[in-house]
Amino acid sequence: MRREEPKLIHRSVLWRQILQTARRQSDLPPQRPIRGIPGEYGQLRKRPRAFLWVEPELSKQYGPVFTLQFGSQKMVVLTGYETVKEALVNQAEAFAERPFVPIFDDILEGHGIVFAHGENWKVMRRFTLTTLRDYGMGKKTIEDRIVEECGFLIERFESYGGKPFENTEIMNTAVSNIIVSILLAKRFEYDDPTFLRLLSMLSENGRLAGSPSVQLYNVFPALGLLLGARKKLLKNRDEFYDFIKATFIEHLKELDANDQRSLIDSFLIRQQEEKNKTDNGFFHNENLTALVANLFGAGTETTSTTLRWGLLLMMKYPEIQNKVQEEIAQVVGSAQPRTEHRAKMPYTDAVIHEVQRFANIIPTNVPRATTVDVTLKGYNIPKGTYILPLLGSVLQDETQWEKPLKFYPEHFLDSDGKFIKRDAFMPFSAGRRICAGETLAKMELFLFFTSLLQKFTFQLAPGMSKDDLDFTPLVGLMALPVPYMCCALSRS
Repeated sequence: MRREEPKLIHRSVLWRQILQTARRQSDLPPQRPIRGIPGEYGQLRKRPRAFLWVEPELSKQYGPVFTLQFGSQKMVVLTGYETVKEALVNQAEAFAERPFVPIFDDILEGHGIVFAHGENWKVMRRFTLTTLRDYGMGKKTIEDRIVEECGFLIERFESYGGKPFENTEIMNTAVSNIIVSILLAKRFEYDDPTFLRLLSMLSENGRLAGSPSVQLYNVFPALGLLLGARKKLLKNRDEFYDFIKATFIEHLKELDANDQRSLIDSFLIRQQEEKNKTDNGFFHNENLTALVANLFGAGTETTSTTLRWGLLLMMKYPEIQNKVQEEIAQVVGSAQPRTEHRAKMPYTDAVIHEVQRFANIIPTNVPRATTVDVTLKGYNIPKGTYILPLLGSVLQDETQWEKPLKFYPEHFLDSDGKFIKRDAFMPFSAGRRICAGETLAKMELFLFFTSLLQKFTFQLAPGMSKDDLDFTPLVGLMALPVPYMCCALSRS
């Protein structure tokens, strides 16, 4: 009889665990029914954003927190301002991780900042924020650099003499030169073949990373060897890394702790300072390469894409363009726009904010993961859960915006025409993983936008209509504006 006791105890513990698990499962967010692999893959093919795109109707059917499953991957989706704020801001530490996504693990191997984890991410983020500030982020030094680049960009626009041109490559090069000046302490000419190749790879990888085949690979990694998109991503990664490694080898030759020229210099100095420390586990070449690649990419296409949306919307709404130009003329005159003018230009500031809200260029956000077991809206979410806090659902929340689906600068103006901040304005995300370059991006958007609108009136190319400027499907990891030709007519 005594031998039976352990069994009885074991069974009672097991039964209690089963009950606890059942309770936990019942407390999980509701799950959309699985369509099966053929049905899910059919959805991927219909939507260029593939697996990460979520139909807005799901939140109406299942509530602001629900679960999606694709293969063995479960994802908890957060929708609406209140829910996303509760998670990313009010419980910031609990939602501060990144999930392990196969394609990004393959490319970055946990290094850098965007898809880094744990202590490595914390160390790299602290270093990044400190170094960006040291090299002028938010200060006059970087403002002067942006103003200088505005001059080069205006010259390029003037070279077309009012004739139609496509501005994607030009805007990418202009914006990228700002982050490049911080990373590499140099500036590229707009026609530099090396620079254009680097930017081309960035754009291509952005498209490929959000493609249906790569999203399928993220769920079924065993398919990796069969997918050409994954191979191309890694090939581009290797070429990009080779350029970065060659650059920091050159920087090592002239490295001077008393004359640091760039983020690469600062990292290499820190590397030398900590090489004899027993806890030096972060300032190694792999982290440097991935960090530079992360910042190069993040500091280029998001701001450039937003500016291209801005010019598109000015062409679509010429009356708004006119009001912006009138305010620039009244406040700035013929002088160079500066950040000090922003406070005196509420309408222009509202237009720029509304461009960011309306363009909604990263609608699904970069995914998060929970660092601990957490309760959200009455649901138990285990540690390590893949979280998708939809930024698009915040920027278009009907409870927060008067006309969420319309381009309406008055969202950021009070009844007296003064600029007002909106808590639901989250284009840079929120919480612990908020964009590290937010301050730099805001300065770039204001200076580039006002400098261009001061010098030019933007019009559609002959043969195009405003209807041609409507939304297109999401491409890769960002919502790009429809390809368009514009005419930059000099206002002088």
